[in-house]
Amino acid sequence: MPPFLRTLWDRPVLLLVLPPLIWSTHITLSRVIAESFPPYTLTLVRWIVAGLVLAPFVWGRTRRQWPILRAHWKLILLCGATGMVGYSALAYIALRTTQAANVAFINSILPLLVPIAAFFLARERVRPLVLVGLVVSCAGVAWIMGRGDPAALLALRFTEGDLITVVAVLCYALYSVLIRRKPAALDMMVFLFAGIVAGAVLSLPFAVAEYAAGRRLPSSPLDLAIIVYIALVISLGAYVIWNRCIGALGATVTGVSYHLLPVFTPLMAWLALGERLAFYHLAGITLILAGVGLSSLGSAAPRAGDTADMVNRR
Repeated sequence: MPPFLRTLWDRPVLLLVLPPLIWSTHITLSRVIAESFPPYTLTLVRWIVAGLVLAPFVWGRTRRQWPILRAHWKLILLCGATGMVGYSALAYIALRTTQAANVAFINSILPLLVPIAAFFLARERVRPLVLVGLVVSCAGVAWIMGRGDPAALLALRFTEGDLITVVAVLCYALYSVLIRRKPAALDMMVFLFAGIVAGAVLSLPFAVAEYAAGRRLPSSPLDLAIIVYIALVISLGAYVIWNRCIGALGATVTGVSYHLLPVFTPLMAWLALGERLAFYHLAGITLILAGVGLSSLGSAAPRAGDTADMVNRR
């Protein structure tokens, strides 16, 4: 690994911004393709492609660690069901009817759900400074969604697609907590590969049903490029970084970084589409960044070499 990438990998706090940055492109892209791409078929294909790319790098380790994988098959199956299928497919379904503002608002509840799930499933307590950061970043999200007017939040209207989005975000919150239950002896990349395989297997029956109903993935060069981007950058790259941050910093602190999603979305629209960046965007972004910073300071993150010891102690 090049020294620059090794430096980033050894300092997971610096990696926190990357998953929400990548996923902000996914939300925008998914809104465009929601009608033409069957959700479960896209989910199946993205994980098959991601798995095939990852397989040569982890196959030897996977074979050696097969006894550990077999002993923890329920955890792997749950990770595949929640993080790989539940969140992905439900998000694609919801984006057919859910408005952009509602998507950003509902996705921003992930940092609220993660510490709740972490407490009940893993007894992971929230440090005071992390909680303060969570509250501050939530205020920033609310300020952006209300366009600087708190009364505007009351005017938001939610649809069936919004409720599906809530379920999708809940699935990802559970996935973020389940990752922390990975056995210390199990290689993280092997664990991710096993979850990808589980996700592909679980999505297969639903994809077959879509095929039987006459729904097919479009196959133009642009459509194929979109699938490759989703599989490699979003499905593989973002998940690798997300899992690394959770393993080192914990589910709660990593979850707070998800509030950066509504930060990157208007910035990308401003840069790519020329949309106006209003003052309420800047004020909300400032609050979100302050909240993420406070949570990162409160995480008391271990050094890179201490990660395995930390997981062992849990």
